[in-house]
Amino acid sequence: MCCDMGKLMTDDMMTIRQMCEAFDVTPRTLRFYEAKELLSPRRVGQKRLFTRRDRARLKLIQRGKRFGFSLEDLRQLLDLYDKGDQQHSQIARAYDVARMRLAEMEKQRDELEAAISELREQMTWGERMLASLKTSQKAAE
Repeated sequence: MCCDMGKLMTDDMMTIRQMCEAFDVTPRTLRFYEAKELLSPRRVGQKRLFTRRDRARLKLIQRGKRFGFSLEDLRQLLDLYDKGDQQHSQIARAYDVARMRLAEMEKQRDELEAAISELREQMTWGERMLASLKTSQKAAE
């Protein structure tokens, strides 16, 4: 078996430890993505060996997570890669998901900006009230 392992351990393959170091993830994260069928490393005994394809998929997963894509959206997008239409379906679907996510993010930003503005107004009111109470206390003394 050691000879077979030597054949598999090429530049194209990475161990779970190497993947964790290269992508700053935990083994638990990689196993989770495997369980969700986002990654499909080769198994040799207890070892998981990740291919270039797995590495490319993990890069896309990380990018998608940063943009707030759901794991289900990511799984569907990754599955479209193998459709055989030169990634047309994958790119078109990714564009649609990205457009929807951008709209959600812009709405959240607008809501957050409104909340920040309202909080600033309340703090300004609070400052005025505190100053007024301080002035009243001094006058009463």
